[in-house]
Amino acid sequence: MTSRYAEAGVDIEAAQEATHLIAEAVAATHGPEVLAGVGAFGGLYAANRLRQMEAPVLVASTDGVGTKTLVAARLGRWDTIGQDLVNHCVNDILVQGARPLFFLDYVASVRLVPSQVADIVRGIADACRAVGCALLGGEMAEMPGVYRKGAWDVVGTIVGVAERAELITGERIAPGDVVLAFPSSSLHTNGYSLARRALDAEDWALPRPELGGQSIGDALLAVHRCYLPHVQRLQEADIDIKGLAHITGGGIFDNLPRVLPANVDVLVRRGTWPEPPIFALIQQLGQVDEKEMFRVFNMGLGMVAIVPREHAERALKTLPGECYVVGEVVPGERKVRLIS
Repeated sequence: MTSRYAEAGVDIEAAQEATHLIAEAVAATHGPEVLAGVGAFGGLYAANRLRQMEAPVLVASTDGVGTKTLVAARLGRWDTIGQDLVNHCVNDILVQGARPLFFLDYVASVRLVPSQVADIVRGIADACRAVGCALLGGEMAEMPGVYRKGAWDVVGTIVGVAERAELITGERIAPGDVVLAFPSSSLHTNGYSLARRALDAEDWALPRPELGGQSIGDALLAVHRCYLPHVQRLQEADIDIKGLAHITGGGIFDNLPRVLPANVDVLVRRGTWPEPPIFALIQQLGQVDEKEMFRVFNMGLGMVAIVPREHAERALKTLPGECYVVGEVVPGERKVRLIS
C-alpha cells in the first residue's frame, strides 16, 4: 500500500532502519549508570557518582558541526563529522574543568539515508566511548521543506560534571602568566562557509604539494581534536591551569577574551606554533586578509591554556610536540594582540 507520509517526503521505514544500524554502536557507550537509552522516550542516567563529590556542578553545552556537513556531502564521506561533534562539545565543557557524563545527538535532513545516518552516529559513538561518555539518546528527523536536498544538520548536547572548587574560571589570570597552545588538526568545525567559497573551484581529491601531499578534501575533513587528554596530563603533572579557551568560531580575538579578567591583555606571537597549510591556501585563493583569517579560523591554535610562568617548562616536557608557548599575559583591557 502506498504511504501518503512517504509521498509527502517522510520515510518512517528509513528511520527505523537507521535506528537498527546504530543500536550496537550506541549500546557500546553505555555503562551500568545508563538505565534507559535508545528506544526510551527519555534517556535515564543514574547520577550515583555525584554522591562521591563534595560539591558537584553540572556543566552543559550544545553545538553543531555547521556547514562541514556540506564538505562531507561533496566528498561522500560521513564517518568523521560525528567525531567532530563530540570532540567539539567535550572541549567546550573542558574549558571550565568538566568531564563528560552523557551526550545527546540530533541528525536531520530532507531525506534520511540509513547508511549515512549510521556512519555519522557510529562516529559519535566512537568519540563518546573514547572519553568515557554515554551516548544516551537523540533524534533523527526527516524534514522536507526545511532542509534543502543533500543538506544535513548534525548537532549535539553534552552534560558533564566538575567539582565546584576545581572549576576553571580564568579569574586568577594575571600579568606574567604564559599562554600555551595545543595544536589543531585543521579547521575543526568552524569557518567552512568561507573555506568552501575560497576552495570551491579546486579539485578536492587531488594530492597537493603545498598541503604536504594531502588533498583539500582530507584537510577539510580532518577530525576536530579532543583536548581532554592534554588537560588531564597537565593536571596530573600538578600544573596550575588558570584558564582555558577553546578556539572556535571567532578565533583567538573572540574566544580568548571570554576567559580573561578585565585588567589584562594577551600577546600572541605568530610563528611560535605550526599552522596547518590549508589556512595559507584558503587565504591565498580566497584573498582573505590576516586579521579576518584569525577572526574566522583557529589558525592552528586548537585550545589555549594559561599557566604560571614557572609551570610553562614543565608543561612543555609533559606534552612534547603537543604544546607550544605562544604568548604571555600583560596589563590591559581584556583584548588579544597578535604580533607577527
